[in-house]
Amino acid sequence: MKTTAFTEKHIALGAKMVPFAGYNMPVEYVGINEEHNHVRNGVGVFDVSHMGEIWVKGPNALPFLQYTTSNDVSVLVPGKVQYSCFPNGKGGIVDDLLVYCIDNVTYLLVVNASNVDKDYAHLAAIAPKFSITPGKELYNASDEICQLAVQGPLALKAMQKICDKKVTDMEYYTFQKLNIAGIDDAIFSTTGYTGSGGCEIYVANEDADKLWNAVFEAGKEFDIKPIGLGARDTLRLEMGFCLYGNDIDDTTSPIEAGLGWITKFSEAKGDFIDKEYMLKQKSEGVTRKLVGFELVDKGIPRHGYPVCDVNGTEIGVVTSGTMGPAIKKPVGMAYVAPGFSKTGSEIFIKVRDRLLKAVVVKTPFYKPLQ
Repeated sequence: MKTTAFTEKHIALGAKMVPFAGYNMPVEYVGINEEHNHVRNGVGVFDVSHMGEIWVKGPNALPFLQYTTSNDVSVLVPGKVQYSCFPNGKGGIVDDLLVYCIDNVTYLLVVNASNVDKDYAHLAAIAPKFSITPGKELYNASDEICQLAVQGPLALKAMQKICDKKVTDMEYYTFQKLNIAGIDDAIFSTTGYTGSGGCEIYVANEDADKLWNAVFEAGKEFDIKPIGLGARDTLRLEMGFCLYGNDIDDTTSPIEAGLGWITKFSEAKGDFIDKEYMLKQKSEGVTRKLVGFELVDKGIPRHGYPVCDVNGTEIGVVTSGTMGPAIKKPVGMAYVAPGFSKTGSEIFIKVRDRLLKAVVVKTPFYKPLQ
């Protein structure tokens, strides 16, 4: 099992460690609900070093990414980040990812931990068609980079203390290269998976200790806490964010998953993998749609539970579900037949032999107080 540059720190802090995506990772420290609400109201730190980082460089980087991703990379300028996915050529999704535009010939792709090898193999098979050499212009740096996600409404205020440039006014989905706690060329991005604001910080593994110590020292006055992956999952679910392997996978298309907003068919975008298939889905409709729902009856929805109509006929399946710690409601996401996808539609979640009433609602489930 792999470890991250921070694994020993999690163990020393008494975290409950579990295998995740081939890594020994902290699932919780003091409890998922407490950690979840700490991020919603203050600032918490996630070790997300298990995520993958793949560089794409050179004059053909842009056309290569335009073909292999669903979004329009040409709209990016240096300092901007874009959410996208890799269509798999069979109507499904290889992975969802972030695209960082370093400059017009240099891009950093941040991919899911469990998919790093699959993603790299997928890209490496296509790269030669664009005169991109795997191991050279296409480079997997995942084992060289560590990453901390500092999340919550107080995160940027705390991190400003160790940054050499202003970060508190950065827009969502932007990044800077700066000096953090004496570490040059750290990547500081205002992205995240919690919906409560914050940043993600990337440095080389050899700078891990320096980063960890500086982050927690800077956050001390804000009651900063380490947070496990359990709360990361409940936080993202309260926002209605998709999790690869649950809500999207090799069998789900971006159109079915409600990711049409990252699937562009513009002239600037040009041709890309599965373009015609997804255009057809967009024009003719799909056989299932990913929706958010809230349970009306008492219970907790879980991944894999059947979704039924009032007569008990199966119409879909739950992909993610939980009791939202901040919203204090049982919520989830599910693929359902299109006729049941409108907001307000009544559906039923089958738990053992019981049908629990639920209603389709708009996401996000959690709406921060303004």
